[in-house]
Amino acid sequence: MKQIFRLKFPWLLLILITVGCGPNRDIVYFSNLDDDDINKAKIIENVVIPTIQPDDLLSITVNSLSAESNMLFNQGVLGSLGSSVSDANRSRQSTQAEGYLVDKNGNINFPVLGRIHLGGLTKEAATDTIQNILNREYVKDPTVNIRFLNFKITLIGEVKNPSTVTILTEQVNILEAISLAGDLTVIGKRENVLIIREKDGERKLIRVNLNDKELLTSPNYFLQQNDIVYVEPDSFKAAQANLRRANIQFVLSTTLSALSVLTVILALSTR
Repeated sequence: MKQIFRLKFPWLLLILITVGCGPNRDIVYFSNLDDDDINKAKIIENVVIPTIQPDDLLSITVNSLSAESNMLFNQGVLGSLGSSVSDANRSRQSTQAEGYLVDKNGNINFPVLGRIHLGGLTKEAATDTIQNILNREYVKDPTVNIRFLNFKITLIGEVKNPSTVTILTEQVNILEAISLAGDLTVIGKRENVLIIREKDGERKLIRVNLNDKELLTSPNYFLQQNDIVYVEPDSFKAAQANLRRANIQFVLSTTLSALSVLTVILALSTR
C-alpha cells in the first residue's frame, strides 16, 4: 500500500499544484467598455455585404405583368397549367424548387437565359444583372428577387451546443451566432476565438477577442456565409483534462496489475 501511495503521490501533488495555480479567466463580453461607450447611440456601419460564392444555393424569382413570363422564368413550370407535364419538366421543377446552385466558376444555369455569371457579386448586383438581361430581351420591367438558401454558420469547440445553423436573414453578427449555439462554456477562450473563412478560393484564419470593445467596430463583427467559428478551451483546463486522463490510466493499470497478482495468489493457495 505504501508503495502504491508513493507512486500516486507525484500525480496527486501535480494536480493540486495545477489547480492552485490556475489563471483567472475574464468571461465578461466587451469587459473594457466604459460609461462613454455605453452612452453612445451611434451605430457603426461595419456590415460586410456577402457576395455570391461557389456552392451557394440561390432562390431566384421573377415577377412581371406577364403571367406566362412569370411561369416560364420561375422554376420552369409553364406546363403545369396543362393536363400533363413531361418527366423532364417535372425533374427540372423539383431541382429548381431547391434553388440554383452556383458552380465552381461562379455560374448558374437559369431557365431560357442559360448560363449566367453571378460569382463575386452582391445580391443587389446579381439582381441588376438578371433584370437587365430579362428587360433587354424577354420581359418588360421585371422584378427579380434573390435570396441565399444555404447561408450557414458552423460553431464548434467550447460552445454549449456545437452545430451548423442556417441563417435566414443573411446577416448575422458573431454574438448572435454564439447565442444560437447556447453561448460559450465557462472554459471557452473569449479572447482568442478563431473564425475560419473561405472566400474567392482562399482560406483565411481570423482571430477575434470577445472581451475587447474594438470588435464592435471591426468588419469581423459580422460573419459571412459558411464561416466556421471555433472556440478554444482554456489551456489550463485542457492540461487538467490530460492529467485526469493520465491519472485514470495509471489507476486502471495499477488495479489490473493488483488483480493479476491476486489471481496468481489465489491460484497457488488452492493447490
